[in-house]
Amino acid sequence: MEWYHYALIIYVVLINIFAVCITVYDKNMARKRRRRIPESVLLFTAAISGCVAMYLTMRKIHHKTKHSKFMVGIPIIFSLECAAAIGVMFLTGVITIG
Repeated sequence: MEWYHYALIIYVVLINIFAVCITVYDKNMARKRRRRIPESVLLFTAAISGCVAMYLTMRKIHHKTKHSKFMVGIPIIFSLECAAAIGVMFLTGVITIG
């Protein structure tokens, strides 16, 4: 594997760890009725590749599960990221048809 593959893996792992941390933190602040993390920050974190861990964490701790913005939006973000990754792999010749 090339160095940039390792860099991408490290990036995705770190972003997903960060996504779990801010989701759990936001849930704890909600329970205490204290200042919360803005939804835009949560969605931005999902959009920069933290969507899988954030979605699973939200389901596990029952956080924002009634908000369609998150329960529908995050899987859509994940689908778009997968489509983009497949598109890049086709364009760079990593995968070919036939």
